[in-house]
Amino acid sequence: MTERMTGQQRLVLTIAILGSFVAFLDSTIVNVALPAIARDLGGGLVTQQWTVDAYLITLSALILVAGAVSDAFGRILVLRIGLIAFGVASIAVALAPDAVFLVIARAAQGAAGAFLVPSSLALITSTMVEPLRSRAIGIWTASTTAAMIVGPLLGGLIVDHLSWRWAFLLNVLPIAVSLWFLTRLDHRETRRPDARVDIVGALMCTFGLGGAVFALIEQPNAGWSAPWIWLPGVGGLALLVAFVWRQRHVADPILPLDLFRSRTFSAGNLATFFVYAALALNGFVLAVYLQQGASLTATLAGLASLPTTIVMILLSPRAGALAGRWGPRLFMTVGPLIMAVGAVLLLTVAADFDYWWQVFPAMVVFGFGLALTVSPLTAAILGAADSERAGIASAVNNAVARVAGLLPIAALGAITGGALDLAGFHRAAVVTAILLVIGGVVSLLGIRNPPREREASTAEATGP
Repeated sequence: MTERMTGQQRLVLTIAILGSFVAFLDSTIVNVALPAIARDLGGGLVTQQWTVDAYLITLSALILVAGAVSDAFGRILVLRIGLIAFGVASIAVALAPDAVFLVIARAAQGAAGAFLVPSSLALITSTMVEPLRSRAIGIWTASTTAAMIVGPLLGGLIVDHLSWRWAFLLNVLPIAVSLWFLTRLDHRETRRPDARVDIVGALMCTFGLGGAVFALIEQPNAGWSAPWIWLPGVGGLALLVAFVWRQRHVADPILPLDLFRSRTFSAGNLATFFVYAALALNGFVLAVYLQQGASLTATLAGLASLPTTIVMILLSPRAGALAGRWGPRLFMTVGPLIMAVGAVLLLTVAADFDYWWQVFPAMVVFGFGLALTVSPLTAAILGAADSERAGIASAVNNAVARVAGLLPIAALGAITGGALDLAGFHRAAVVTAILLVIGGVVSLLGIRNPPREREASTAEATGP
């Protein structure tokens, strides 16, 4: 007999999806708007890179703080704060008069987005048990990952028919609906009265990532020998090392290193790094090249990823349910390898461009592999941590995913050979495939399936 969600559990799932939806949507809807932003505000490729990475830097650094705050002070409070701040920052981005203001507003938007994802997932894990939890995570994954993929389509339609600015104002509607749903939720919060948050550690992580990413983005303009390039780079790396050291000794770490004693948690986050680096690289390059290289409109460039979205929506909940029954290892191994095949198929893209023969097959294959991967990956990592630490476990995994996303964008010049022409597009496709293969191998070697509790309970019920 299949366990069904209660009305309150369905409301929790809806809130979790809407709350995370805006953060995931915004991280990808921007890709298809980048050429229009650069034309309007100037700055070329550097403006495009910083538009993406300013958001990801603060999101990556502060998502750890948000996870700790979520566990300490309550998931609903953190979610509400994140939603309001994200809405305000989105309006600021839409009103940006120049590139500098835009980048600052995007950084503020990323900081607000950091409070959305971990509290949303923790809300699910604290209100549901297996196998319902895995099914709910599967639905959440399908919805939020589809938001990441449908973002370019929505962005393209808005850019072509309105303005890139409206792509960010779009966030206001789901935020308002989420805040209203929160008022209908009957959920008792658990808070730790002795909770502390490592603000110093958060600053070290933020400025460490910022310095390293600044050096990666700006070094093609001046080279590594320029002091204003290598000093922030070295300083950023030193801060990141000091941050890890601090987390071993501070009383209330925002990155509890003991979580990594779990083999599945460690391997799952390492696999996350490679898979999400590939996803970010592929999404950025595809959206920009189809406009600047293949001369498609923003809408058509956004439509290019629609097959992936459809496959994700159809298969991801089922993959989550099967992973809850059979274990995540098989899915996390096979899924990235299938995605790698999809990336390799993009090598068929030629100067004589034909979407249906050169891109469409790759998108379908990519979507199939993605559906097999993401939900089992999320469930495996959350299942490797105690339920009371679900917020920080989710935050760590999301921080890894966002750091993984910002690094290949920062290093785009090195990956593409300095230009996002056809040759650069092919280089990016090869790097994407390599990253995905590594992610699959890491899962094969490192992930361990949990005990099959359903079989054990069935055996106990039936007796000898």
